[in-house]
Amino acid sequence: MQTRISPLAHVDPRAQIAANVEIGPFCVIGPDVTIGEGTVLESHCVLNGRVEIGSQNRIGPQCYLGSDTQGPVSSQTQATTRLGDRNVLFPRVTICGRTTIGDGNQFFDNTTIGRAPQDAGYKGGPTGVLVGNDNVFRENVTIHRGAEKEDGWTRVGHRNYLMENSHVAHNCWVHDNIMMANNVALAGHVHVHDRAIIGGNAAVHQFASVGTLAFVAGIARVTVDAPPYMMFTGMEDVTIATINLIGLRRSGVSESTIKLLRKAHRLLFREFKKLAAIRESFSTELDGIIPLELATLLNSIEYQQKGSSGRGREQIRGTPAFHYTPTEELRHAA
Repeated sequence: MQTRISPLAHVDPRAQIAANVEIGPFCVIGPDVTIGEGTVLESHCVLNGRVEIGSQNRIGPQCYLGSDTQGPVSSQTQATTRLGDRNVLFPRVTICGRTTIGDGNQFFDNTTIGRAPQDAGYKGGPTGVLVGNDNVFRENVTIHRGAEKEDGWTRVGHRNYLMENSHVAHNCWVHDNIMMANNVALAGHVHVHDRAIIGGNAAVHQFASVGTLAFVAGIARVTVDAPPYMMFTGMEDVTIATINLIGLRRSGVSESTIKLLRKAHRLLFREFKKLAAIRESFSTELDGIIPLELATLLNSIEYQQKGSSGRGREQIRGTPAFHYTPTEELRHAA
């Protein structure tokens, strides 16, 4: 099939359009746009500024990709917006600024990726968003680019499912195989680790972490780190209720390790034993061979205790802002 461009579309002659591309009516394609083979733009799409789109993408009506031009402070008019292969964008999706998207993602209606952070200290620096592969972003999800702190990036990994109205703030890192239910709000600098589940309407405080395979109950207010493998509940009174037994079994964790995690939960969150004593007890019991899951839990508690206000990542709050070196941009240009 040859490339088909509607006579009602405006495509700048300098744009690079591959074979088998379909561009529908009332689309506007700028001069610095590259569109890969087999991509379909249905109608009323705007690709403005430096945009690179891979192959076999389907972009629904009224989508916008390219420069973030909200104002002189938040603009990223020279940034490159990159979209990989086989992504699906439903109507009215916005992906803008220095944003790189992987392959096989689904962006439902009104999702917005890459707009300026909601951070009063942001001065328009060259920060960005990195998104991996095979994620699902349901309606009205928002992911803001990094502020000029840490390394300047907001990250979302692979195979995550973010339900309607979820928000990922600046400098967050959402790892892999995570589920965030409706209306979950992550404040800035939050880390969510692999296979965690966060229930609807939960809110996570800035610099807090949600551990691997943690389960955060709906409407929970997560003001301290949610430990890995545990069930985290509560709005005013935080409770580490028990281990995430279903999640652990579904992930193939052995029953012997689950038994050790139960014991660790009792020692840590019911008897409130000192961490050093717990480590020594397990080391003696297990002849120094600690299962990975148990070591991850104990290490996360140690890291949390090194921070403040129950959040281990508070240790980096006062570190200097990043110094941007455009290595990726220069390598791409080369």
